[in-house]
Amino acid sequence: MPKTQEEKEIRKKILGMILPITGENLLQMSAAFITMAMIGRLEPHMIGAVGIGLRVFKIVWALLRGVITGTTVFVAQAYGAEDYGKLKLVVIRSFFSILLITVILQQLIFWNVESLMKFFGASGALLEEGIPYLQILTIGIPFLGIMLVVAGVLQGMGNAKTPMKVAAIMNVINVAVSYLLIFGMGPIQGQGVIGAAWGMIIAQTVAGFLGIYILFNKDGILRGTVSKALFSMKLPDIWPIYRVGLPTAMESVFWQLSSVILTIVILSYGDLAFASYQLGLQAEAISYMPAMGLGVAATAFVGQALGAKDPELARKYLREIIKGGILITGISSCILIFLPHQVMRLLTPDHQVIETAVWYLIFMGLVQLPQNLAMILNGALRGAGHSRVPMIVAGFGIWGVRVPLALISAFLFKMPLMYIWLAISLDLILRFILSLVLYKRKNIYQGKTLIEQTPIVKEKPEPSAS
Repeated sequence: MPKTQEEKEIRKKILGMILPITGENLLQMSAAFITMAMIGRLEPHMIGAVGIGLRVFKIVWALLRGVITGTTVFVAQAYGAEDYGKLKLVVIRSFFSILLITVILQQLIFWNVESLMKFFGASGALLEEGIPYLQILTIGIPFLGIMLVVAGVLQGMGNAKTPMKVAAIMNVINVAVSYLLIFGMGPIQGQGVIGAAWGMIIAQTVAGFLGIYILFNKDGILRGTVSKALFSMKLPDIWPIYRVGLPTAMESVFWQLSSVILTIVILSYGDLAFASYQLGLQAEAISYMPAMGLGVAATAFVGQALGAKDPELARKYLREIIKGGILITGISSCILIFLPHQVMRLLTPDHQVIETAVWYLIFMGLVQLPQNLAMILNGALRGAGHSRVPMIVAGFGIWGVRVPLALISAFLFKMPLMYIWLAISLDLILRFILSLVLYKRKNIYQGKTLIEQTPIVKEKPEPSAS
């Protein structure tokens, strides 16, 4: 059957979303890999200090990224409804409230770095190196918040290319400056892990100011005065946005906590098992990263269509996103299931690590489809404002299936490592089933949208071009 012009346009928009998001994730992963390779040439205690510092920073990132989901949903619905007054108010309130929150968070962490490092087990030389490293990292938290707000706003409007360009600039600066400051060059003395921290901060600062320019320049969403809206802002005005985002933030916390527990479980099988798991996660990214883009696309385009009061268009977007997910997942699953040895040889020459990781890849290849489809359905639910549903699903899978089965298998019955991979697989399958059931029950295509339900603004300001 020939494609209609509408179908072609929908697919073009979806592709225009998932390719930049996948590219952005690849850039960040590559920059992190290169930076860790540089740090890997330092002393072992320095590597450990970086590891703990980054773990704290990743928790902060996950919390902020989750909260800003609320901004993305409101922006998508307001953009679809062509209600640029509400869109502008949402962006103003999200931007300045996140800026305030991140400054407070930065101060809290900065003055409690030593306690945090000790909580994660740091002592001696590791603690001595880790304290200044993490204190410097905290300086970038407000700029991280700005970057995430800008990305969330633009993605809600269907623009993923601009955040990708900002990420590219940030990662290039991070790698270049980190190399210069870690090892030194000419008159510049090498500073080790402190240099790595400053490299990240400089890159984030540049990206943060780029984000401010994107929002406030003459073509930006927040061009012109925002003082009246800013100084009249009250907690009841902001709360609806955060009420949608907080469940996603909690979902991120679930993942962070469970990753710590799963690390302990897999380390109980030895360093070889843990190395295999870490490399297996990297290999699995060939499927996971495009699926993340599809999930964001579902949130943005379903939100836009519902905001435009066009439920049929929302269904069409979701159908096309699911088709794309099945196609991408089909290819990546075949690679993981039928070519696991070849994939692992690209990551390591160690025969034992390869053989241990192969089974992880096979198990993950078998469950990629339910995992990625659940991601898409949860994205659609968020786009309709039902962000608590993905949180409930994640909580059920992580705390009801994955973590208990992994703990029981490893410590109670002393079962082989393969049973940990089985526990992860069962979690993903059951979560997909639950996501599908709740998606059908919610019937996201009927009823008022969030942007209609929420009295974000009483007096509509002048329209702002998108």
